[in-house]
Amino acid sequence: MPEIRKTILTVEEIHHEGGPAVARPLRLGSIAAVVKNPFAGGYEADLVGFMQALKPLGRELAERLIAALGDSGEIQSYGKGAIVGGDGEIEHGAMWHEPGGWGMREALGGTLAIVPSNKVVGAIGTRLMVPLSHINAAYVRGHFASAEIGIYDAPRRDEIVYGLVMATGGRIHDRLGGLAVADIKGEDGLR
Repeated sequence: MPEIRKTILTVEEIHHEGGPAVARPLRLGSIAAVVKNPFAGGYEADLVGFMQALKPLGRELAERLIAALGDSGEIQSYGKGAIVGGDGEIEHGAMWHEPGGWGMREALGGTLAIVPSNKVVGAIGTRLMVPLSHINAAYVRGHFASAEIGIYDAPRRDEIVYGLVMATGGRIHDRLGGLAVADIKGEDGLR
C-alpha cells in the first residue's frame, strides 16, 4: 500500500480572463498526494504491483475533488500528473496513468476520452502544468487548457506527488472555433 505523507486540495473560481465576467464562474480544482517512492535510489524491473496498489488512491482523490467542485455532473474536463523526486525515475510517475485516469473515469461515471497527462522528475517545490481536455471528446478545442500542481515541500528525493485536475468547463472566453460541446457525438472519445 502506498505511504501518504500529505494531500493538498485547491479550488479556483474564474470569473473572467480580461473579457466580460460570466454569469457562472468556471471552477478549476486540483488534488495531489505526496507518496513515499518505494523504488527510490534503485531499479525495479516490475512496477505493476505498486501501480495496482495505487488504484484506491486514484479513486479516493477523484471522489474528493469531484465533491469539492460540486458533483460529477458538473465536471467537463480533466487531466493528471506526477512529480517524481530526484532519487526516482520518470517511469515512477508513469505508474499514475492507470490509477489516476481510471480513478477519475470511474468516479465520473465512465467518461469516453483519454485523460491527458504530464510527468517530470524534479526537486522540492517543482511545479507541473497538467493538461486538461474534455471528458468525452478529446477534440473539443475550447477545453484545451492546463492547471498547475505542486507543493512547497514536496517531492522529497524519495517521494512522488500524484495529482488530478478537473474543471467545470473549458477556457472561459473560448472563441477559436472547433468542435463545440453541443456537437459532441460521444462515439469514440475523440468527437
